[in-house]
Amino acid sequence: MASSRLTTLVSFLVLSLAVSSITAHENGTYTQKPVEKHIDVVVEGVVYCQSCDCYGTWSLTGALPIEAATVSVICKDHRNRVSFYKAFHTDKNGYFYAQLLGFKMSHALLDHPLHSCRVKLVSSPLENCNLLSNINYGLNGAPLRYEDKKLVGTNYEAVIYAAGPLAFRPAHCAPKEQP
Repeated sequence: MASSRLTTLVSFLVLSLAVSSITAHENGTYTQKPVEKHIDVVVEGVVYCQSCDCYGTWSLTGALPIEAATVSVICKDHRNRVSFYKAFHTDKNGYFYAQLLGFKMSHALLDHPLHSCRVKLVSSPLENCNLLSNINYGLNGAPLRYEDKKLVGTNYEAVIYAAGPLAFRPAHCAPKEQP
């Protein structure tokens, strides 16, 4: 009698362990992978129309933001090959938020956005302010600045870089009067 109870108890324990291990495996407790955090690269800036009073300088005193201006973000890898290109438009405040979806770094240091990406002026919708200027190197490509801005979520992070401000200039300005 004692032998049959012992056999029943052992059988019950073995069965319990088998069921709990199958249940644990089905629930994924053995095979869970850590969730990877998605990191985006973003570039932001503002595009202005430089006032005629500041023509020929880098000053933006009296400048007005340009809605629907186009800028491009160009990134080159450490071999000077274009690795990313996309054009972006400004909002009503002249602000652009350029999310670099698809940007990849083949070399962590040499292809870093601070070294490899530039922002260039492309076009202005204003007929009276559509000439490119080189304010903050908008003609050749404004370098990015890291200003310690981030958007952080549970499985998401966006590192935000700044460029510019950039500016177009008027095509026709009245000559300045000489005193």
